[in-house]
Amino acid sequence: MCTGGCAKCLGGTLIPLALFGFLANILLFFPGGKVIDNKDHLSDEVWFFGGILGSGVLMIFPALVFLGLKNNDCCGCCGNESCGKRFAMFTSTIFAVIGFLGAGYSFVISAISINKGPKCLMGNSTWGYPFHEGDYLKDESLYRQCLEPVNVVPWNLTLFSILLVVGGIQMLLCVIQIVNGLLGTLCGDCQCCGCCGGDGPV
Repeated sequence: MCTGGCAKCLGGTLIPLALFGFLANILLFFPGGKVIDNKDHLSDEVWFFGGILGSGVLMIFPALVFLGLKNNDCCGCCGNESCGKRFAMFTSTIFAVIGFLGAGYSFVISAISINKGPKCLMGNSTWGYPFHEGDYLKDESLYRQCLEPVNVVPWNLTLFSILLVVGGIQMLLCVIQIVNGLLGTLCGDCQCCGCCGGDGPV
């Protein structure tokens, strides 16, 4: 597949993933599917906005750039004749790195939260983190240590796991585009017939 076509495919995949991560992070503000009265009772990692910023906003821009590469002509991009196909592909690698860092941020935040467990009302009538080093992942009976919000453990675990997977896939796709962009920079796009009427790829 030519570099421009590959980039368009990657961009088209990243956008729904970004929206999925954004939605998952929003749902984390409603533990157990319910509105919580005190925002201090939410897990700290929810406020790091891993899915909203990392997998969401920081991923939309690279995705749009990737999608636009297929439409750039050989003589320039966006009507700018000084901007050639190779430069556009090189620029895409920079955005791919930004996307990788954003997805990596979401991935790390999700992994930390999964290992830490959710913040909840414990048996001593205080709010805190009853789990240690992911022990609840191997023993569902420990879920009972969280009294409120109801079902907060599977809720947080499911949503942060989704963010973990989404972030991992986004990181992989961004790495592919980094390689693809560098190839496009060095070799040009095979569908490009030459700049301004010339022959061969540019």
